[in-house]
Amino acid sequence: MALSFEETNLLYSQLRSEQIPFDEIVTEFLNKINRSRSSTLSASLFLLLQNKKMLKSMERLIAFAILYQTYSSQPTSANPYVALFINAACDEDAEKYERAFVLQLLASGSSRDSKEFLKQSAANYIKLFDPSVHAFPSREQLLHQYSDKVHPEAHNSILQNESLKNIVPDPDVPRGCDANSPEFDLQPGAQPKLGSGDRDEALIGLLANLSPEGIGHQWIRPQPPRLPIQDGELVWLNPDSNYELVWDHGMCADTSKGAAVRDLIAKALKGPLAPAQQEQLLVGLTNDPKLVYHCGLAPRKLPELVENNPLIAVEVLTKLIYSPEIADYFTVLVNMDMSLHSMEVVNRLTTTVELPKEFVRMYITNCISSCENIKDKYMQNRLVRLVCVFLHSLIRNRIIDVKDLFIEVQAFCIEFSRIREAVCLFRHLKTLE
Repeated sequence: MALSFEETNLLYSQLRSEQIPFDEIVTEFLNKINRSRSSTLSASLFLLLQNKKMLKSMERLIAFAILYQTYSSQPTSANPYVALFINAACDEDAEKYERAFVLQLLASGSSRDSKEFLKQSAANYIKLFDPSVHAFPSREQLLHQYSDKVHPEAHNSILQNESLKNIVPDPDVPRGCDANSPEFDLQPGAQPKLGSGDRDEALIGLLANLSPEGIGHQWIRPQPPRLPIQDGELVWLNPDSNYELVWDHGMCADTSKGAAVRDLIAKALKGPLAPAQQEQLLVGLTNDPKLVYHCGLAPRKLPELVENNPLIAVEVLTKLIYSPEIADYFTVLVNMDMSLHSMEVVNRLTTTVELPKEFVRMYITNCISSCENIKDKYMQNRLVRLVCVFLHSLIRNRIIDVKDLFIEVQAFCIEFSRIREAVCLFRHLKTLE
């Protein structure tokens, strides 16, 4: 709320313009101030006018004119200081020219004639003042006349009313004496209490540090003790919010490789890739294994990739072996129609990564069931040969424990004993007993 140095000098220079007409002073003041600061400047004038010893008589008239005309462009009811003007007009201890001036301000409206008195300077107004031509109505009359324009007093607490005021009278100045008058300074044996230069310096300093709230009490109270925490009571947590920024090294990275891999995977789902395309895809997945998570291969699309490009399927499943979704891929692989390519993929996976035993057992069971259910004898014989070669490879590489599937595999060999590969597998099982 305090005024800046420029605002203080502007306000004080206007108050000392006793020889300049009121309307010119007000116009210059309103042109130089920032409209957003008008309320602060008005509050400063209000505090100065509350104490009669702060300003000289002519300065008070100028302060009243500025304070009233600041809100003249707004409805009179918008002026928050109408109550101050009514109190000043009814103050019988004040000079009559001041009371008459305030009454003229209250009565001034939009008509040109009602503002003629503002074309005078403060010095001329006091010099030419004739009290006989002015009537001074009572407080009740003024309150009744301006009842719709007087703002109700804002709520003030007892503590705020007891705060130390901004302006404190000098105890060395006798009551009833005007410290600003030359007569007071020239009394025999009296020391000047406030010279002209000292008075100006004190008033400027007061304006620069003025605060409408005054100096309030400092209520120092000890912090209340905390109650002990009871059993079962929730404890208030203050989480640590000191977060550290982590740089994303993938920002603005070259995504052309990822796009190329996605395009090749999309083509691999539709048909066999050319050798050059297979090489490009395998090199891309080898250089950046994380691309497999963004290549667009969902578990439901795995059978298409297995049938069209089994080598690519092996490479992708190898990179996805630690993915949380690898179980979904294995489930699709177990339940898909058995074929040479699916057995090739599973056989290569068994020599590359460690597959879950349950997955291998389920796949072998599915292969045996497929051989038993096929109706075409030619296709059946061909499929049985493939399964026998596949099982022989798993047993030879110790991927499976024969004891876990001995009965099931032995029954399979006996059922298809007409096929040479089944007989060879049966003999191999006998050697392992």
